[in-house]
Amino acid sequence: MLATLQPAPSWPTFRKLCQNEVKAWSSALLARRRYEICSPFFQQVKARMVTAVYDVKEAAWNMPALGLDSEASGSAQWQSACAVLMSQWATSLEEKKAEEGSPIFNGIASVTVTRGDLTTLPKPLSVTDFALEPMHGSHLRVAYQGVPGAYSEAAAHKAYPNCEAVPCEQFEAAFQAVELWLVDRAVLPVENSLGGSIHRNYDLLLRHRLHIVGEIQIAVHHCLLGLPGVKKEELRRVMSHPQALAQCELSLSKLKVTREAVDDTAGAAQFIAAHNLRDTGAVASSRAAEIYGLDILADGIQDDLDNVTRFMMLAREPIIPRNDRPFKTSIVFTLEEGPGVLFKALAVFALRNINLTKIESRPQRKRPLRVVDDANNGTAKYFDYLFYIDFEASMADPRAQNALGHLQEFATFVRVLGSYPMDMTPVSSPSRAESKDVIS
Repeated sequence: MLATLQPAPSWPTFRKLCQNEVKAWSSALLARRRYEICSPFFQQVKARMVTAVYDVKEAAWNMPALGLDSEASGSAQWQSACAVLMSQWATSLEEKKAEEGSPIFNGIASVTVTRGDLTTLPKPLSVTDFALEPMHGSHLRVAYQGVPGAYSEAAAHKAYPNCEAVPCEQFEAAFQAVELWLVDRAVLPVENSLGGSIHRNYDLLLRHRLHIVGEIQIAVHHCLLGLPGVKKEELRRVMSHPQALAQCELSLSKLKVTREAVDDTAGAAQFIAAHNLRDTGAVASSRAAEIYGLDILADGIQDDLDNVTRFMMLAREPIIPRNDRPFKTSIVFTLEEGPGVLFKALAVFALRNINLTKIESRPQRKRPLRVVDDANNGTAKYFDYLFYIDFEASMADPRAQNALGHLQEFATFVRVLGSYPMDMTPVSSPSRAESKDVIS
């Protein structure tokens, strides 16, 4: 907002410009249909921004305290002054939050609850819940889908150590939380080495205007959880996410239990603890057992130990591509129907020695079918596809720029979803010998 100010405006001009910025920003967003239900939130944002403007005014006209000349401040001085003042304002909020903070253990806020007191955990955001005040300052708020103890929460803390992880009920809520400035980032899964792509998030990437700014990979280590004192032989039912249940098929078959699918792994653990279900177990992480006061009845029960999930990190603004480290770029495009069209699209990368790491096709929601003339039968219907591609190159690389320029010559639509550093950290899964209490 402040970057658009002219050098050394008077206070009335400064106030008018700020108010106009606030009005234009909120009006532009309210004009979009999916934000109409959020008008109370924007009223709150406007009030907070106007308050911030007046906080700046109270100190900004005492410029000697900042070592600046109030009569002839240039644009750079104005931006520096406002940055200092807003940082001080944010710091005061941080100090208030710190007084109520919880200790940090291994980069994750320590949560200690009893099975009878689960109300102390943060309530997941839903797509209609936008009353939470945004956090200011350097402390990042990161949205993830699920409840505390989910693998997505672990991914959020791995991507942004010491962040404040904010649970969301659905993937859609996490996207909207970033767009509405409730959080700074979102960390969401896009594919699993066993279960494949999470198609819902690919669809949401196209629907929303967020940018991929990074990726993170974590090893999935499933545990069988139950109430204290319960033995695994006493279980009659096991609850978890459908993919988690499928990934532990052999181990669960040995127990001869009924499987029940729920929204997420940690949610299953939370449900068992809240309802004191002694005949029911959950497939979830060891952290979920710690949070909800459950025992680990069996450790490492997944059928395949090489179980890795890749997460994308989303933000409102893209990062600046660089060439000094390995980068990956994600794009989506559409093509006209015809022989060899997809081959030509992929050839623009092969000709420039650019390695493709993923290709995914999804039918277009608005145009799922294309009708074309057929000489023999009159008409024929074909699926109209979107193609998602990841390739190993930065958009700062001339090869990538030339490849996309070439692709645009015959693609009907091209969009860069993000150009971001590759996750080069090794992902280690424990061996079967290292896992204890495995179901046998």
